[in-house]
Amino acid sequence: MLKEIGEIAAALRSGEVTSEALLDRSLERIARQDAAINSFVAIDEVGARTAARESDQRLARNEARSMIDGIPLSIKDNILVRGMPATWGSKALADFLPERDETPVARLRDAGALIIGKTNVPELTLEGYTNNDLFGVTRNPWDLRLTPGGSSGGAAAGVAAGLVPAAIGTDGGGSIRRPASHTSLVGWKPSTGRVSRAFGFPSILTDFEVVGTLTRSIADARILDAVMAGPDTRDRRSMAMRMGRWPNERPRILYVPRFGEALVDPEILATTAAFAETLSSMADLVEGELFFDLEAANRVWRIISRAGVDYLTKWRPGLETVAGHSVREMAADGRTFSAADYLSALEAVSALRSTFSDLFARYDLVLTPTAAALPWPAEQPFPQTIAGAHAGPRDHAVFTGWVNIGGLPGVSLPVGFSSSGLPIGAQLVAEFGHDEQLLEFAEAAMTFIEPSRSFAYDLWP
Repeated sequence: MLKEIGEIAAALRSGEVTSEALLDRSLERIARQDAAINSFVAIDEVGARTAARESDQRLARNEARSMIDGIPLSIKDNILVRGMPATWGSKALADFLPERDETPVARLRDAGALIIGKTNVPELTLEGYTNNDLFGVTRNPWDLRLTPGGSSGGAAAGVAAGLVPAAIGTDGGGSIRRPASHTSLVGWKPSTGRVSRAFGFPSILTDFEVVGTLTRSIADARILDAVMAGPDTRDRRSMAMRMGRWPNERPRILYVPRFGEALVDPEILATTAAFAETLSSMADLVEGELFFDLEAANRVWRIISRAGVDYLTKWRPGLETVAGHSVREMAADGRTFSAADYLSALEAVSALRSTFSDLFARYDLVLTPTAAALPWPAEQPFPQTIAGAHAGPRDHAVFTGWVNIGGLPGVSLPVGFSSSGLPIGAQLVAEFGHDEQLLEFAEAAMTFIEPSRSFAYDLWP
Protein backbone atom coordinates (compact mmCIF):
# COMPACT_ATOMS: atom_id res chain seq x y z
CA MET A 1 0.00 0.00 0.00
CA LEU A 2 1.51 3.31 -1.15
CA LYS A 3 0.49 6.47 0.65
CA GLU A 4 3.11 9.16 0.07
CA ILE A 5 4.66 10.83 -2.95
CA GLY A 6 8.13 9.48 -2.21
CA GLU A 7 6.84 5.90 -2.07
CA ILE A 8 4.79 6.33 -5.23
CA ALA A 9 7.75 7.90 -7.06
CA ALA A 10 9.94 4.94 -6.10
CA ALA A 11 7.30 2.50 -7.38
CA LEU A 12 7.10 4.39 -10.67
CA ARG A 13 10.84 4.31 -11.15
CA SER A 14 11.11 0.62 -10.31
CA GLY A 15 8.37 -0.27 -12.78
CA GLU A 16 6.12 -1.63 -10.03
CA VAL A 17 3.39 0.66 -11.33
CA THR A 18 2.85 3.02 -14.25
CA SER A 19 1.65 6.59 -14.26
CA GLU A 20 -1.34 5.60 -16.37
CA ALA A 21 -2.28 2.93 -13.79
CA LEU A 22 -2.09 5.57 -11.06
CA LEU A 23 -4.36 7.81 -13.11
CA ASP A 24 -6.83 4.98 -13.63
CA ARG A 25 -6.83 4.30 -9.90
CA SER A 26 -7.59 7.94 -9.09
CA LEU A 27 -10.32 8.16 -11.71
CA GLU A 28 -11.90 4.94 -10.44
CA ARG A 29 -11.89 6.20 -6.87
CA ILE A 30 -13.37 9.54 -7.91
CA ALA A 31 -16.13 7.79 -9.86
CA ARG A 32 -16.89 5.45 -6.96
CA GLN A 33 -16.58 7.76 -3.95
CA ASP A 34 -16.83 11.41 -4.88
CA ALA A 35 -20.57 11.59 -5.44
CA ALA A 36 -20.91 11.42 -1.66
CA ILE A 37 -18.03 13.80 -0.91
CA ASN A 38 -18.19 16.33 -3.77
CA SER A 39 -14.52 17.28 -3.70
CA PHE A 40 -13.99 17.57 -7.47
CA VAL A 41 -15.81 20.04 -9.71
CA ALA A 42 -14.00 19.29 -12.98
CA ILE A 43 -11.91 16.41 -14.34
CA ASP A 44 -9.49 16.54 -17.27
CA GLU A 45 -9.15 12.86 -18.13
CA VAL A 46 -7.92 13.48 -21.67
CA GLY A 47 -5.20 15.90 -20.64
CA ALA A 48 -4.15 13.82 -17.64
CA ARG A 49 -3.99 10.63 -19.71
CA THR A 50 -1.82 12.29 -22.34
CA ALA A 51 0.48 13.53 -19.57
CA ALA A 52 0.54 10.06 -17.96
CA ARG A 53 1.59 8.36 -21.18
CA GLU A 54 4.31 10.94 -21.76
CA SER A 55 5.48 10.44 -18.18
CA ASP A 56 5.60 6.65 -18.59
CA GLN A 57 7.79 7.12 -21.68
CA ARG A 58 10.19 9.34 -19.72
CA LEU A 59 10.26 6.93 -16.81
CA ALA A 60 11.05 4.04 -19.16
CA ARG A 61 14.07 6.04 -20.37
CA ASN A 62 15.10 6.92 -16.79
CA GLU A 63 14.48 10.58 -17.61
CA ALA A 64 12.04 11.57 -14.86
CA ARG A 65 11.77 15.32 -14.58
CA SER A 66 11.24 15.35 -10.82
CA MET A 67 9.94 13.33 -7.86
CA ILE A 68 6.37 14.17 -8.93
CA ASP A 69 6.72 13.06 -12.54
CA GLY A 70 3.70 10.85 -13.27
CA ILE A 71 1.83 11.52 -10.02
CA PRO A 72 -1.81 12.76 -10.04
CA LEU A 73 -2.57 16.04 -8.24
CA SER A 74 -5.67 18.18 -7.85
CA ILE A 75 -5.79 21.98 -8.14
CA LYS A 76 -8.12 24.24 -6.16
CA ASP A 77 -10.73 25.98 -8.30
CA ASN A 78 -9.43 29.50 -7.65
CA ILE A 79 -6.07 28.65 -9.27
CA LEU A 80 -5.98 28.93 -13.05
CA VAL A 81 -5.27 25.83 -15.15
CA ARG A 82 -5.04 26.06 -18.93
CA GLY A 83 -8.20 24.78 -20.63
CA MET A 84 -9.97 23.83 -17.40
CA PRO A 85 -12.84 25.71 -15.74
CA ALA A 86 -11.84 28.28 -13.15
CA THR A 87 -15.11 29.28 -11.52
CA TRP A 88 -13.92 30.50 -8.11
CA GLY A 89 -17.13 28.87 -6.90
CA SER A 90 -19.23 31.56 -8.61
CA LYS A 91 -21.97 31.32 -11.22
CA ALA A 92 -20.55 34.50 -12.73
CA LEU A 93 -17.44 32.55 -13.80
CA ALA A 94 -19.14 29.26 -14.70
CA ASP A 95 -17.99 29.48 -18.34
CA PHE A 96 -14.49 30.86 -17.79
CA LEU A 97 -11.70 28.75 -19.35
CA PRO A 98 -8.20 30.19 -18.82
CA GLU A 99 -5.83 30.13 -21.78
CA ARG A 100 -2.69 29.61 -19.70
CA ASP A 101 -1.56 28.09 -16.41
CA GLU A 102 -1.00 30.17 -13.31
CA THR A 103 2.70 30.06 -12.44
CA PRO A 104 2.59 27.31 -9.76
CA VAL A 105 0.55 25.07 -12.08
CA ALA A 106 3.00 25.66 -14.93
CA ARG A 107 5.85 24.58 -12.67
CA LEU A 108 4.01 21.46 -11.57
CA ARG A 109 3.18 20.59 -15.16
CA ASP A 110 6.80 21.16 -16.24
CA ALA A 111 7.86 18.81 -13.44
CA GLY A 112 5.68 16.05 -14.90
CA ALA A 113 2.71 16.11 -12.53
CA LEU A 114 -0.67 14.92 -13.80
CA ILE A 115 -3.20 17.72 -13.35
CA ILE A 116 -6.26 15.54 -12.89
CA GLY A 117 -8.91 18.11 -11.97
CA LYS A 118 -10.19 21.09 -9.98
CA THR A 119 -11.58 20.98 -6.42
CA ASN A 120 -14.54 22.73 -4.84
CA VAL A 121 -14.45 26.03 -2.91
CA PRO A 122 -16.88 28.42 -1.23
CA GLU A 123 -17.77 31.30 -3.51
CA LEU A 124 -14.73 33.58 -3.90
CA THR A 125 -12.89 31.44 -1.30
CA LEU A 126 -13.76 33.72 1.61
CA GLU A 127 -15.51 31.35 4.01
CA GLY A 128 -14.45 28.60 6.38
CA TYR A 129 -16.63 25.87 4.94
CA THR A 130 -17.08 24.63 1.36
CA ASN A 131 -20.41 25.23 -0.36
CA ASN A 132 -21.62 27.31 -3.30
CA ASP A 133 -24.66 27.68 -5.55
CA LEU A 134 -22.78 26.29 -8.54
CA PHE A 135 -21.55 22.92 -7.23
CA GLY A 136 -23.08 22.48 -3.79
CA VAL A 137 -21.62 21.34 -0.49
CA THR A 138 -18.41 19.37 0.06
CA ARG A 139 -18.34 16.82 2.88
CA ASN A 140 -15.66 15.49 5.19
CA PRO A 141 -14.62 11.88 4.47
CA TRP A 142 -14.21 11.29 8.20
CA ASP A 143 -17.93 11.94 8.69
CA LEU A 144 -20.06 12.86 5.70
CA ARG A 145 -22.43 14.85 7.88
CA LEU A 146 -19.62 17.32 8.62
CA THR A 147 -17.56 19.93 6.75
CA PRO A 148 -13.90 19.55 5.83
CA GLY A 149 -13.62 23.29 6.41
CA GLY A 150 -12.67 25.88 3.84
CA SER A 151 -11.83 27.37 1.64
CA SER A 152 -9.60 24.50 0.46
CA GLY A 153 -12.25 22.05 1.57
CA GLY A 154 -12.53 20.22 -1.73
CA ALA A 155 -8.76 19.85 -1.90
CA ALA A 156 -8.54 18.45 1.64
CA ALA A 157 -11.49 16.09 1.21
CA GLY A 158 -10.02 14.63 -1.99
CA VAL A 159 -6.70 13.80 -0.34
CA ALA A 160 -8.30 12.52 2.86
CA ALA A 161 -10.52 10.16 0.86
CA GLY A 162 -7.57 8.84 -1.15
CA LEU A 163 -8.77 10.22 -4.48
CA VAL A 164 -5.35 11.78 -5.11
CA PRO A 165 -2.12 11.59 -3.11
CA ALA A 166 -1.82 15.37 -2.68
CA ALA A 167 -3.58 18.63 -3.53
CA ILE A 168 -2.65 22.22 -4.31
CA GLY A 169 -4.67 24.86 -2.46
CA THR A 170 -4.54 28.49 -1.39
CA ASP A 171 -4.42 30.02 2.06
CA GLY A 172 -5.54 33.61 2.63
CA GLY A 173 -6.60 33.33 6.28
CA GLY A 174 -6.15 29.66 7.16
CA SER A 175 -7.80 28.12 4.10
CA ILE A 176 -5.24 25.30 3.83
CA ARG A 177 -4.33 24.83 7.48
CA ARG A 178 -7.80 24.52 8.98
CA PRO A 179 -9.10 22.01 6.37
CA ALA A 180 -5.92 20.01 6.99
CA SER A 181 -6.71 20.04 10.71
CA HIS A 182 -10.26 18.84 10.03
CA THR A 183 -9.12 15.96 7.78
CA SER A 184 -5.91 14.69 9.46
CA LEU A 185 -3.55 16.07 6.83
CA VAL A 186 -0.45 18.25 6.72
CA GLY A 187 -1.39 21.74 5.58
CA TRP A 188 1.52 23.88 4.36
CA LYS A 189 1.31 27.66 3.96
CA PRO A 190 4.59 29.21 2.76
CA SER A 191 5.81 32.75 3.33
CA THR A 192 4.40 35.41 1.05
CA GLY A 193 6.43 35.40 -2.16
CA ARG A 194 7.97 31.93 -1.78
CA VAL A 195 5.63 30.54 -4.44
CA SER A 196 5.37 33.15 -7.17
CA ARG A 197 1.99 33.80 -8.77
CA ALA A 198 1.23 35.29 -12.17
CA PHE A 199 -1.69 34.94 -14.61
CA GLY A 200 -4.19 34.28 -11.83
CA PHE A 201 -7.35 35.86 -10.49
CA PRO A 202 -7.18 39.34 -8.90
CA SER A 203 -5.38 39.43 -5.54
CA ILE A 204 -8.32 40.67 -3.50
CA LEU A 205 -6.52 39.84 -0.22
CA THR A 206 -3.40 41.85 -1.19
CA ASP A 207 -0.44 39.59 -0.36
CA PHE A 208 -2.19 37.58 2.35
CA GLU A 209 -3.11 34.66 0.08
CA VAL A 210 -0.47 32.15 -1.00
CA VAL A 211 -0.42 28.83 -2.84
CA GLY A 212 0.40 25.82 -0.67
CA THR A 213 -0.27 22.12 -0.26
CA LEU A 214 -2.37 19.47 1.46
CA THR A 215 -0.47 16.22 1.87
CA ARG A 216 -0.10 13.11 4.02
CA SER A 217 3.37 13.99 5.28
CA ILE A 218 5.85 16.80 5.70
CA ALA A 219 8.11 15.00 3.24
CA ASP A 220 5.42 15.31 0.57
CA ALA A 221 4.92 18.99 1.38
CA ARG A 222 8.65 19.56 0.95
CA ILE A 223 8.68 17.77 -2.41
CA LEU A 224 5.85 19.90 -3.80
CA ASP A 225 7.19 23.09 -2.24
CA ALA A 226 10.55 22.53 -3.94
CA VAL A 227 8.81 22.31 -7.31
CA MET A 228 6.64 25.40 -6.90
CA ALA A 229 8.96 27.72 -4.95
CA GLY A 230 11.16 30.30 -6.61
CA PRO A 231 11.06 33.87 -7.90
CA ASP A 232 9.41 35.12 -11.08
CA THR A 233 9.97 38.61 -12.43
CA ARG A 234 6.24 38.89 -13.18
CA ASP A 235 5.53 38.66 -9.43
CA ARG A 236 7.63 41.29 -7.66
CA ARG A 237 6.67 39.86 -4.25
CA SER A 238 8.58 36.71 -5.11
CA MET A 239 11.72 38.67 -6.00
CA ALA A 240 11.99 40.00 -2.44
CA MET A 241 11.86 36.56 -0.84
CA ARG A 242 14.71 35.85 1.55
CA MET A 243 15.77 32.67 3.30
CA GLY A 244 16.51 32.65 7.00
CA ARG A 245 17.55 30.31 9.77
CA TRP A 246 17.24 30.78 13.50
CA PRO A 247 20.57 30.92 15.32
CA ASN A 248 19.99 28.19 17.89
CA GLU A 249 20.26 24.45 17.41
CA ARG A 250 17.54 24.06 20.02
CA PRO A 251 14.72 26.37 18.93
CA ARG A 252 12.72 28.57 21.26
CA ILE A 253 8.97 27.97 21.04
CA LEU A 254 6.19 30.20 22.33
CA TYR A 255 3.16 28.01 23.01
CA VAL A 256 -0.11 29.96 23.04
CA PRO A 257 -3.07 27.66 23.72
CA ARG A 258 -5.71 30.40 23.68
CA PHE A 259 -6.00 33.89 22.20
CA GLY A 260 -7.34 35.95 25.09
CA GLU A 261 -10.93 35.02 25.84
CA ALA A 262 -11.50 33.40 22.45
CA LEU A 263 -13.39 30.11 22.56
CA VAL A 264 -11.52 26.82 22.04
CA ASP A 265 -12.88 23.28 22.12
CA PRO A 266 -11.53 21.54 25.26
CA GLU A 267 -10.44 18.44 23.34
CA ILE A 268 -8.44 20.63 20.96
CA LEU A 269 -6.81 22.33 23.94
CA ALA A 270 -5.90 18.99 25.52
CA THR A 271 -4.53 17.50 22.31
CA THR A 272 -2.44 20.58 21.52
CA ALA A 273 -1.12 20.60 25.08
CA ALA A 274 -0.01 16.98 24.69
CA PHE A 275 1.79 17.91 21.46
CA ALA A 276 3.45 20.84 23.23
CA GLU A 277 4.73 18.45 25.87
CA THR A 278 6.20 16.31 23.09
CA LEU A 279 7.96 19.33 21.57
CA SER A 280 9.51 20.24 24.92
CA SER A 281 11.96 17.37 24.34
CA MET A 282 13.14 19.05 21.13
CA ALA A 283 12.98 22.74 22.00
CA ASP A 284 12.89 25.30 24.79
CA LEU A 285 9.14 25.80 25.13
CA VAL A 286 7.43 28.62 27.02
CA GLU A 287 3.69 28.95 27.46
CA GLY A 288 2.43 32.46 26.85
CA GLU A 289 -0.55 34.64 25.97
CA LEU A 290 -1.88 36.55 22.98
CA PHE A 291 0.95 38.68 21.57
CA PHE A 292 -0.82 41.05 19.18
CA ASP A 293 -3.93 43.22 18.91
CA LEU A 294 -6.56 40.71 17.85
CA GLU A 295 -9.25 43.36 17.32
CA ALA A 296 -6.94 45.29 14.98
CA ALA A 297 -6.21 42.10 13.03
CA ASN A 298 -9.92 41.28 12.74
CA ARG A 299 -10.65 44.78 11.45
CA VAL A 300 -7.84 44.49 8.89
CA TRP A 301 -9.26 41.20 7.65
CA ARG A 302 -12.78 42.59 7.39
CA ILE A 303 -11.85 45.77 5.52
CA ILE A 304 -9.47 44.17 3.03
CA SER A 305 -11.59 41.11 2.28
CA ARG A 306 -14.87 43.01 1.96
CA ALA A 307 -13.33 45.77 -0.14
CA GLY A 308 -11.89 43.01 -2.30
CA VAL A 309 -15.32 41.52 -2.89
CA ASP A 310 -16.72 44.95 -3.78
CA TYR A 311 -13.87 45.34 -6.27
CA LEU A 312 -14.77 42.01 -7.88
CA THR A 313 -18.32 43.23 -8.53
CA LYS A 314 -16.75 45.92 -10.73
CA TRP A 315 -14.12 43.60 -12.23
CA ARG A 316 -16.77 41.08 -13.26
CA PRO A 317 -19.98 42.91 -14.18
CA GLY A 318 -23.00 40.86 -13.24
CA LEU A 319 -21.21 38.93 -10.49
CA GLU A 320 -23.27 40.45 -7.71
CA THR A 321 -26.51 39.71 -9.56
CA VAL A 322 -25.88 35.96 -9.57
CA ALA A 323 -23.79 35.74 -6.40
CA GLY A 324 -24.90 33.91 -3.30
CA HIS A 325 -26.31 35.68 -0.26
CA SER A 326 -23.01 35.73 1.63
CA VAL A 327 -21.07 37.33 -1.22
CA ARG A 328 -23.75 39.98 -1.70
CA GLU A 329 -23.52 40.82 1.99
CA MET A 330 -19.72 41.05 1.80
CA ALA A 331 -19.90 43.37 -1.21
CA ALA A 332 -22.40 45.63 0.55
CA ASP A 333 -20.19 45.70 3.64
CA GLY A 334 -17.18 46.55 1.47
CA ARG A 335 -18.96 49.60 0.13
CA THR A 336 -19.28 51.03 3.64
CA PHE A 337 -15.51 51.55 3.84
CA SER A 338 -13.72 54.60 2.46
CA ALA A 339 -10.34 54.86 0.79
CA ALA A 340 -9.04 56.23 4.07
CA ASP A 341 -10.32 53.11 5.84
CA TYR A 342 -8.47 50.91 3.38
CA LEU A 343 -5.21 52.84 3.75
CA SER A 344 -5.64 52.71 7.53
CA ALA A 345 -5.94 48.93 7.27
CA LEU A 346 -2.71 48.75 5.27
CA GLU A 347 -0.98 50.84 7.93
CA ALA A 348 -2.29 48.44 10.57
CA VAL A 349 -0.81 45.55 8.56
CA SER A 350 2.60 47.23 8.70
CA ALA A 351 2.26 47.74 12.45
CA LEU A 352 1.25 44.12 13.02
CA ARG A 353 4.17 42.88 10.92
CA SER A 354 6.52 44.94 13.06
CA THR A 355 4.99 43.34 16.17
CA PHE A 356 5.54 39.87 14.72
CA SER A 357 9.16 40.71 13.85
CA ASP A 358 9.76 41.73 17.45
CA LEU A 359 8.20 38.49 18.63
CA PHE A 360 10.45 36.37 16.41
CA ALA A 361 13.49 38.17 17.73
CA ARG A 362 12.70 36.37 21.01
CA TYR A 363 11.25 33.10 19.72
CA ASP A 364 11.90 30.89 16.73
CA LEU A 365 8.46 29.28 16.53
CA VAL A 366 4.91 29.84 17.74
CA LEU A 367 2.70 26.86 18.56
CA THR A 368 -1.10 27.13 18.68
CA PRO A 369 -4.10 24.98 17.88
CA THR A 370 -4.91 25.19 14.17
CA ALA A 371 -8.68 25.51 14.54
CA ALA A 372 -10.72 26.44 17.60
CA ALA A 373 -13.53 24.02 16.75
CA LEU A 374 -13.98 20.45 15.57
CA PRO A 375 -15.73 19.94 12.20
CA TRP A 376 -19.38 21.04 12.23
CA PRO A 377 -22.41 20.26 10.00
CA ALA A 378 -21.43 20.54 6.34
CA GLU A 379 -24.21 22.91 5.31
CA GLN A 380 -23.48 25.45 8.06
CA PRO A 381 -21.02 28.29 7.36
CA PHE A 382 -19.54 28.10 10.86
CA PRO A 383 -20.06 26.19 14.12
CA GLN A 384 -22.93 27.59 16.15
CA THR A 385 -21.22 26.76 19.44
CA ILE A 386 -17.67 26.17 20.65
CA ALA A 387 -16.98 24.73 24.09
CA GLY A 388 -20.70 24.98 24.87
CA ALA A 389 -20.86 28.74 24.19
CA HIS A 390 -22.39 30.68 21.28
CA ALA A 391 -19.84 31.19 18.48
CA GLY A 392 -19.64 33.85 15.79
CA PRO A 393 -18.68 33.47 12.10
CA ARG A 394 -14.89 33.73 12.57
CA ASP A 395 -14.46 32.29 16.06
CA HIS A 396 -13.38 28.91 14.71
CA ALA A 397 -10.66 30.62 12.63
CA VAL A 398 -9.07 32.75 15.33
CA PHE A 399 -5.64 31.06 15.26
CA THR A 400 -4.79 31.37 11.56
CA GLY A 401 -5.50 34.82 10.09
CA TRP A 402 -2.62 36.60 11.85
CA VAL A 403 -0.16 34.34 10.01
CA ASN A 404 -1.45 35.59 6.65
CA ILE A 405 -1.41 39.22 7.74
CA GLY A 406 2.22 38.70 8.73
CA GLY A 407 3.11 36.91 5.49
CA LEU A 408 4.60 34.18 7.68
CA PRO A 409 5.13 30.46 6.98
CA GLY A 410 2.82 28.14 8.90
CA VAL A 411 2.04 24.44 8.93
CA SER A 412 -0.81 22.44 10.44
CA LEU A 413 0.17 18.99 11.67
CA PRO A 414 -2.22 16.09 12.42
CA VAL A 415 -1.56 15.51 16.12
CA GLY A 416 -4.56 13.56 17.39
CA PHE A 417 -8.25 12.83 17.46
CA SER A 418 -11.26 13.79 19.53
CA SER A 419 -13.14 11.24 21.64
CA SER A 420 -15.58 10.94 18.72
CA GLY A 421 -12.75 10.17 16.29
CA LEU A 422 -12.52 13.56 14.56
CA PRO A 423 -9.06 14.84 13.52
CA ILE A 424 -7.26 17.60 15.43
CA GLY A 425 -4.35 19.68 14.15
CA ALA A 426 -1.73 21.88 15.76
CA GLN A 427 -0.09 24.87 14.07
CA LEU A 428 3.58 25.85 13.99
CA VAL A 429 4.55 29.30 12.67
CA ALA A 430 8.00 30.76 11.96
CA GLU A 431 9.45 34.12 11.01
CA PHE A 432 9.13 35.33 7.43
CA GLY A 433 11.53 33.45 5.16
CA HIS A 434 12.24 30.61 7.58
CA ASP A 435 10.20 28.16 5.52
CA GLU A 436 12.75 25.41 5.07
CA GLN A 437 13.79 25.36 8.69
CA LEU A 438 10.14 25.25 9.77
CA LEU A 439 9.54 22.26 7.50
CA GLU A 440 12.67 20.55 8.83
CA PHE A 441 11.55 21.01 12.42
CA ALA A 442 7.99 19.92 11.67
CA GLU A 443 9.23 16.75 9.99
CA ALA A 444 11.34 15.91 13.04
CA ALA A 445 8.42 16.67 15.36
CA MET A 446 6.11 14.32 13.48
CA THR A 447 8.36 11.37 14.26
CA PHE A 448 7.11 11.63 17.84
CA ILE A 449 3.45 11.45 16.79
CA GLU A 450 1.64 8.16 16.29
CA PRO A 451 1.01 7.51 12.59
CA SER A 452 -2.23 9.10 11.45
CA ARG A 453 -5.26 6.90 10.98
CA SER A 454 -6.00 8.87 7.84
CA PHE A 455 -7.41 7.16 4.79
CA ALA A 456 -4.72 5.57 2.68
CA TYR A 457 -3.99 6.34 -0.93
CA ASP A 458 -3.38 2.75 -1.99
CA LEU A 459 -2.66 1.64 -5.51
CA TRP A 460 -5.06 -1.27 -5.66
CA PRO A 461 -8.44 -2.12 -4.08
